[in-house]
Amino acid sequence: MPHFWEAMISLFSLVVGISVSIVFYGLDPHIPMLLGVFAASLVALRCGFSWQNIQNGMVRGITNALPATIILIIVGILIGVWVLSGVVPTLIYYGLTILSPSIFLPATVLICAVTSLATGTSWGTTGTIGVALMGVGAGLGFPLPLVAGAVLSGAYFGDKMSPLSDTTNMAPALAGTDLFTHIKHMSYTTGVSITLTLIIETILGLSYSGGAENIERISTILTVLDENFTINIAMVLPPLIVLFVSYRKMPAIPGITLGVIAGAILAVGMQGADYGALVNAAFGGYEATTGNEDVDSLLSRGGMDSMMYTISLVIVAMMFGGVMERTNQLKAIADKILSKVKSDGGLIASTVFTSIGANMVLCDQYMAIVMGARTYAQAYSDRGLAPENLSRAVEDSATVTANLVPWNSGGAYQAATLGVATLAYLPFAFFCWLSPLVTLVFGFMGWTIWKIEPEQGELDAKKPVPAE
Repeated sequence: MPHFWEAMISLFSLVVGISVSIVFYGLDPHIPMLLGVFAASLVALRCGFSWQNIQNGMVRGITNALPATIILIIVGILIGVWVLSGVVPTLIYYGLTILSPSIFLPATVLICAVTSLATGTSWGTTGTIGVALMGVGAGLGFPLPLVAGAVLSGAYFGDKMSPLSDTTNMAPALAGTDLFTHIKHMSYTTGVSITLTLIIETILGLSYSGGAENIERISTILTVLDENFTINIAMVLPPLIVLFVSYRKMPAIPGITLGVIAGAILAVGMQGADYGALVNAAFGGYEATTGNEDVDSLLSRGGMDSMMYTISLVIVAMMFGGVMERTNQLKAIADKILSKVKSDGGLIASTVFTSIGANMVLCDQYMAIVMGARTYAQAYSDRGLAPENLSRAVEDSATVTANLVPWNSGGAYQAATLGVATLAYLPFAFFCWLSPLVTLVFGFMGWTIWKIEPEQGELDAKKPVPAE
């Protein structure tokens, strides 16, 4: 078992290396993260672990990332094909004609929340509806990080509250409670977080009144889209297909692939694209040449190649997480934290910070949920706290903060899909960072902290036995 200080050397080597590279030099995080893998491996060797054991940890971490990697590849293809087919241009066109600037931000939160609730997937929501709303927001004159924050706030609200979501089922299963008790218990903290988010988004939206210049810009974008694409209601079929199969719980990979196939059919049938154009858009992304700078910047995106940066980042990040878990360095840190807990609020705070830290170290929201729930389950039971307190604290932190870490698979995916750097949209993803803060307040104030209900048999055993 590594000492706490040894595990912290590995952690600090990662965090400090990445922070210095990004903040002071504007470099990509891949090489600093690889140096973090090197440091964690040296610590593990010092603690007596064999190189084969360390390497197995790296391989296991990469293996855990493979499903996300496949999804990244297919989403890149989907975006390129959907732009070529006219799906994304059509959604942008209709969005610009329907949504006004004053209501756009709260409407974006609600649209993404409803979509994610119905499908149970934040990734699917941002990769379909979210991409279109990014285009609408750009057309309306909103800064893209602000729009991305609204998209993610709605998407992750639905993800953590939907009974169809993997994380919403995973957290209570690991904590030892049932699904609907978990959702009911989350509704207290989540209700506050989403209400605050909508208030902030409404205030921000009112500052964009849509002056004459903005109206003229929207009119120009609509004209250019109409001239370069066949705008037709049939173009909404691919997103509807993806949402429907997600609702029916079809796995993400075949579900998104169906969306690609539907888009390819429309590209050939409605836009006159040939095989070469389809392959180019699928691999290299769509290159818009309309002559209008706004439209070209909106539509030049997608393709498998655009996801390679993100995929390499996820692989290196999961190598680090795999070494840290395999060699018990994460457990050493968690045990040290747990030894300092003195109150119910402190235990909930430890769960929140451990889950967020796991997102930074393990680089995957599912692994962060496992880490938070597995580390503290016995401590909650020992303090007489109901397991739904644990599942809520884990999901209010692990699920919603994964997209706020640039090297986490969630943050890397969302940045690549929405076209906005993680650190750029982080301040505006209000729901995602308000959720753990609200949970901390509830924990320290003792609000809706449920205790374990004694079993009826135990109550009966405590009743006095009448004398004969």
